Amino acid sequence: MSQTNTASIQALEGLRVIDVSSFLAGPFCSTQLAEFGADVIKLELPIVGDPLRKFGTVTECGETLPWLSECRNKRSATLDLRKPDGAALLKRMIAEADVLVENFQPGTLEKWGLGWDVLKAVNPRLIMVRISGFGQTGPYSGKPGFGRIGNAFGGLSFLAGYPDRPPVTPGSATIPDYLAGLYGAMGVLLAMQALAKTGRGQVIDIGLYEPIFRILDELAPSYQLNGYVRQRMGPGTVNVVPHSHYPTKDGRWIAIACTSDKIFTRLAVAMGVPEFAEDGKWGKIKQREAARAEVDEYVAAWTIQFDREALMAICEKEQVPCGPVYSIDEIFEDAQYAHRENILTMKDPRVGELAIPNLVPRLTDTPGRVKWLGPSMGQHNDEVYRDWLKLDQAEIDRLTALQVI
Repeated sequence: MSQTNTASIQALEGLRVIDVSSFLAGPFCSTQLAEFGADVIKLELPIVGDPLRKFGTVTECGETLPWLSECRNKRSATLDLRKPDGAALLKRMIAEADVLVENFQPGTLEKWGLGWDVLKAVNPRLIMVRISGFGQTGPYSGKPGFGRIGNAFGGLSFLAGYPDRPPVTPGSATIPDYLAGLYGAMGVLLAMQALAKTGRGQVIDIGLYEPIFRILDELAPSYQLNGYVRQRMGPGTVNVVPHSHYPTKDGRWIAIACTSDKIFTRLAVAMGVPEFAEDGKWGKIKQREAARAEVDEYVAAWTIQFDREALMAICEKEQVPCGPVYSIDEIFEDAQYAHRENILTMKDPRVGELAIPNLVPRLTDTPGRVKWLGPSMGQHNDEVYRDWLKLDQAEIDRLTALQVI
């Protein structure tokens, strides 16, 4: 029986996406779709462009690293939605599109005559992703929001850092943007399934803080059930110990994850104190929780006797989950990253070779791929307006002169 060759097929081929969002959350949402074959048209304000083009490290071509990396695979066209001609052009695109992604402050598109009710009338099958600071409804919906606010309002920032010091940035201020983008892309896939059953499109409404709150494990039920307000614990983790980052002799750090009494027994053997485990003084999680500081200090005093590689070998021999706490230069040198091709090097005529994170997830039969980095502003105007919307040159010239496109 013959098999169809799916190597050149991408899962979202044929899906048309209009991206009118800016900065990171909305653009990252549409990037996920573009990486797996969707045709994403990124609409930007003429002359000004998306603010992400100027946010972050600027390269020699004038574009920033976040733009080049996170707006990959998209076609760029310019359009001023605030002008009647621009709104009319968007409606023409919407009539033939499948998805619209936006992250304006709620009410903005409505002010321009481009709200959901209007666009739904143009295309009842449209799927619309709306990402904002606090969502489209509620007493805070009109407030502006950025990733840092999402981390703070969502409950993550309060947990980041040490108990005797102020809350710190939990790794990156942009975590909410990326998570909201991922949830937005997932929402599109869910809405596509519903569309196939109902024939109707719908709105996907996400507040930046909501994905943060969603991932904080038992934070909410623990407070509701026991009134427990989790505090900052440095590198420690609630409910388990030792489960932290520990220093090594060569000035590096190792992560050890001791999530059960069974694993602690293995760690105790590795440390040469098997009598501490099982029926010993730290054999049960309640005993270790009660002596958290003492346990962590003991483990740290042990780990700092070894270079990191030697320590990892000891832990791995006893099947104690561990891993290096990597800086980015170490990531570039790591064999696992290399084997999995997690770092993708792209050649671009504007900046030469540029290393970017490769796409996730990997599909065996219909893999995604990166075709190009974030495009130049208006690079695909002709393809969009002449080839797709069939505008003649005189109309294109008129709209250009008016700075509609």
